[in-house]
Amino acid sequence: MLPPTRRLGRTGLMVTVLGLGGIPIRDRGWEEAIQVVQAALEQGLNFIDTARGYGDSEAKIGAALKAAGKRDKVYLATKTPQRSAAGARADVEHSLRELGTGYIDIYQLHGVDEQADLEQVLAPDGALAALKEAKQAKKVRFIGITGHNPHLLQKAIQTGEFDTVMVPVNILDRFIFAAEKTLLPLAKKLDVGVIAMKPLAGGVITEPTQALRYTLSQAVDVSIPGMGSVRELRENVDAAVRFAPLTKAEFETLVQEAKALGTKVCRQCGYCLPCPEGVNIREIFRLEGMYDRYERGEEARQLYKELAVKADACQQCGACEGRCPYRLPIRDKLVQAAKKLV
Repeated sequence: MLPPTRRLGRTGLMVTVLGLGGIPIRDRGWEEAIQVVQAALEQGLNFIDTARGYGDSEAKIGAALKAAGKRDKVYLATKTPQRSAAGARADVEHSLRELGTGYIDIYQLHGVDEQADLEQVLAPDGALAALKEAKQAKKVRFIGITGHNPHLLQKAIQTGEFDTVMVPVNILDRFIFAAEKTLLPLAKKLDVGVIAMKPLAGGVITEPTQALRYTLSQAVDVSIPGMGSVRELRENVDAAVRFAPLTKAEFETLVQEAKALGTKVCRQCGYCLPCPEGVNIREIFRLEGMYDRYERGEEARQLYKELAVKADACQQCGACEGRCPYRLPIRDKLVQAAKKLV
């Protein structure tokens, strides 16, 4: 059986409810990355999302699609963090080359989280102008926007300029951003397609299948968990194929876990990187999660010991905290993580 499909708003694209999130692809070798992408195609997924900021993810995805000969069987979405027209114009061309395609189905303005960001991209010489040029030239089919601030994204989609919106939708962020109560109903009213990122909250939920079912139960069109292995892919495809809304008891269990995790949990998005000192912040917090929530303390300590740069290399510059969309106290958290892992 194949995953069910939903209509992606006014794009009219019928997308599988499960798509492939491209962040982990950057952390895999070429062979493994291509295996994951091709497995996604074989499992029937027809939506792949990546970004200019995801390392060599675009190039790996492009190579996998070329090898499989299935570019016309998948909808490709990527993103630019640029705020100017010149920067976005260059990114579109770069993405086309890396993905090895003549067009991109959805090109998104990436991480528009502050009012200043929105004003910059909407300005006459802003990034949106370049994407509209690309759309007119048939290099881009539809234009989207992504971010972690539902209130700001509501303003964005009310401009009528965006065909899709990407936002975190998961049981943990339900109690932080509440996109389910604000942004999603407005998107449906405006017929803007909804792409749900971070459905598994960066892997911090102990029941990933139930976490995915929660997200798919919301008013979203496609959910794009990051999947870095064929095993993860198959587990998520199975959950999507067998999708059924959560029971009341299952929902309450997830709610209790989310509340216990609080508002200071790393979602593994990696936006804090790179660290000027070479500290792999995301990996250290992943190991801390392994230590705290999965009873794998010895393994976590050993993996931490093998890191070339430890948490104590942090010079407290704060650059990471300025980039974190969740405003986590990263510097303090690194200190606490190190105490557990040394």
